[in-house]
Amino acid sequence: MDSFDSLADEIAQIESRVSDAIFDTLRSQLRDDDEAAAKDLERRLSKVRRSLQKAEFLLRKEATD
Repeated sequence: MDSFDSLADEIAQIESRVSDAIFDTLRSQLRDDDEAAAKDLERRLSKVRRSLQKAEFLLRKEATD
């Protein structure tokens, strides 16, 4: 179904933006003294990214069934 593929594409774009935010957080962590806060944010963003990847996978699977 095209609507599922379209949604999966949108989720993939968001996942890419979250990945960028993770890398920005890691760079910030290297520069700043507040490493604990940066690590916590990185963990939370990684969970978000994994959830988005799962959602994209499920939508693409539904589109092919």
